[in-house]
Amino acid sequence: MPIQLTPWGVSGEIEKADYLRLIKEFGTQPLNERLLERLKKHTRDLHFMLRRGIFFSHRDFDWILDNVEKGREFYLYTGRGPSGNTHVGHLVPWMLTKWLQEKFHCKFYFQLTDDEKFFYNEHLSLEDTKKYAYENALDLIALGFEHKNTKLIIDTEYIKELYPLAAKVAKKLTYSTVKASFGFKDSTNVGLIFFTSLQSAPCFLESVKEGKNIPCLIPHAIDQDPHFRITRDIAPKIGFFKPAAIHNKFLPGLGKEGKMSASQPETAIFTTDNPNEARKKIMRAYSGGAKTLAEHKEKGGNPEVDVACQYLLFLFEEDDKKVEDIFEDYKAGSIGSKEVKHYLADKVERFLKEHQLKREKSRKVLDKFILRD
Repeated sequence: MPIQLTPWGVSGEIEKADYLRLIKEFGTQPLNERLLERLKKHTRDLHFMLRRGIFFSHRDFDWILDNVEKGREFYLYTGRGPSGNTHVGHLVPWMLTKWLQEKFHCKFYFQLTDDEKFFYNEHLSLEDTKKYAYENALDLIALGFEHKNTKLIIDTEYIKELYPLAAKVAKKLTYSTVKASFGFKDSTNVGLIFFTSLQSAPCFLESVKEGKNIPCLIPHAIDQDPHFRITRDIAPKIGFFKPAAIHNKFLPGLGKEGKMSASQPETAIFTTDNPNEARKKIMRAYSGGAKTLAEHKEKGGNPEVDVACQYLLFLFEEDDKKVEDIFEDYKAGSIGSKEVKHYLADKVERFLKEHQLKREKSRKVLDKFILRD
């Protein structure tokens, strides 16, 4: 089944996603070697996600580098829709954002859209989404962000600052535009119709705070692009720079099709999972190997569709040579799915144990990160 994208869901065979088609369809630009070499001149090295093409597309990233080369500042913005606990797929743009922040010493706004998830999910109360917002915030902090240059926005608690910016966007945004972009119907609630205006606000927040236009760069998964495509169209009309973006591919879910989803626990490894339970999930994950061990040894397997191989590629093995060797041995049939799953499970267990300790410690400093009106 071809991949189907909306800002509220991704379905289809993620492992077979045609990202070149998405670049053409969304009107973005490939994140090519020339741009990465320009970036490397300033960072000295490249994050493994950039080296491996996990981030594959952009809007105006070259313009961000133009500003850097002229000695001008920029800031970072990304976010999370808190509909449940954080899963490891959410960490992909967060980890690159942290690397960019460290390399360029820039400010970072993280938006937790408790309002959006309340509007979208009829089974979640506003109290539910706010609770998840605070829980998700702990996962971001546990990755090692520092509060000095990292600020968290919970929409319903920072609305006094966001609303004037959202109102300016909303005045320029028509129902026909959001209907065409998101497929809204007459029955769609007004909250969702308005929401793009609020998600646009952090793109301009630092400019307002500093009293001058400052470029904004948004690392995010490609499914969120429709929101920011609208934002980019409106930004010059209200006196701001267009936000730039770099887009990541989707970490596949544990089954045969689809990305990880907080609303489908069986598809995901959550940061709150018991490490032993996470191991069991991995051992049940979809394999790209042959039907029998004998056949696998003879014909090899396909690491491009094997979940364990992809998790190593995306997140859990930073050594490029190790990933290359595992993929080649897997294709040759000299190692099997079970071996790769055990290797991944060991890494995930260690990560979860360490992350969960940091996550609990983050509760003590959470208030230092959250912006208040």
